[in-house]
Amino acid sequence: MHKWTQAVSQWFKQGLPGYCAFCLTARAFHAGWCDECFAQLPWNHRRCEQCAEPLVGQAGQRCGHCLVEPPSFTATTAALCYQGPVTSLVHDFKFHGSPRAGMLLVELMLSRRPAQVGDALLAVPMYPARAKARGFNQAQWLAERLGERIHKPLLQARCVKHLPSQRALNRRERQQNLLGAFTVKSPVPAHVTIIDDVVTTGATGHALASVLLVNGAQRVDIWAAARTPLQKS
Repeated sequence: MHKWTQAVSQWFKQGLPGYCAFCLTARAFHAGWCDECFAQLPWNHRRCEQCAEPLVGQAGQRCGHCLVEPPSFTATTAALCYQGPVTSLVHDFKFHGSPRAGMLLVELMLSRRPAQVGDALLAVPMYPARAKARGFNQAQWLAERLGERIHKPLLQARCVKHLPSQRALNRRERQQNLLGAFTVKSPVPAHVTIIDDVVTTGATGHALASVLLVNGAQRVDIWAAARTPLQKS
């Protein structure tokens, strides 16, 4: 996995088309990886069906958090763990604006798409000043390309609250931080799928799903590239 992490950054710097993004060997698969590297990615196989939190030594289909305090969304698809080469991809995309990394994340998401995508996609919105400072909203970028590929319309929401960094906050603190953060324009279709790059605790999805449900949605799901592992949440 360490060699993959180094190879990802090298590949994006060199821009070598026709080579696996993870090991730099010549590939045959059109999506950007070789079969061996694809099989060895940090797949989130055993996960909570509602929030996609990786489950370790737990029975049942939902994690303890979702059983005790069920979130507003119904299901989460996050087929990969936010580890190793996936972390490198997300960082190159999110903080360096790499379109190659972004397209690879799109292909990985499509390789493990939700069983039910819903009527429309909605990117997690970013506060305008923050989006301006970063240069783009990575969730919106992903949603636009996914929508084109699977022929789904995009809804628009707004973040109306300047949110400080949530990296050091736990699940409950994040929920408090997100109260009143989002607004969405009506009408809202019955089934909406929220698009994000990484799910950490599910607090953002919960806050946004709550607003969607108030505005007419009957079901809200989340579709992300990766889920933060249990020990990091």
